[in-house]
Amino acid sequence: MTYQGSCHCGDIAFTVALEPGPAVECNCSICSRKGLLLWFAPRTQFQLSTPEENVASYRFNRHAIDHRFCPRCGCEPFAFATSPHSGEAMVAVNVRCLENVELDAIERKPFDGRHLL
Repeated sequence: MTYQGSCHCGDIAFTVALEPGPAVECNCSICSRKGLLLWFAPRTQFQLSTPEENVASYRFNRHAIDHRFCPRCGCEPFAFATSPHSGEAMVAVNVRCLENVELDAIERKPFDGRHLL
């Protein structure tokens, strides 16, 4: 399915083609504070609709994930990373930032990011 997504103020907008399924609910320090629910897709299935200049970036810890957020409203609609299994470039999309998704119907899959070495 193809989804439209954005930050709260709309300065960041995108489309992504992915198969809906359980959303990863990570307990690391950033995901838990932001309340992120994540669906993953190959980076090639993601298209930013707004200028790259509208997007700020934040990396922490091992700098493996490029968290992307809006400098105006602070919302984090997606992040870029590389799959540890395949080496493929991936996008982690914040399901809460997608249009027409019923959050109550989404199964959540816990991930213990807090205790990664």
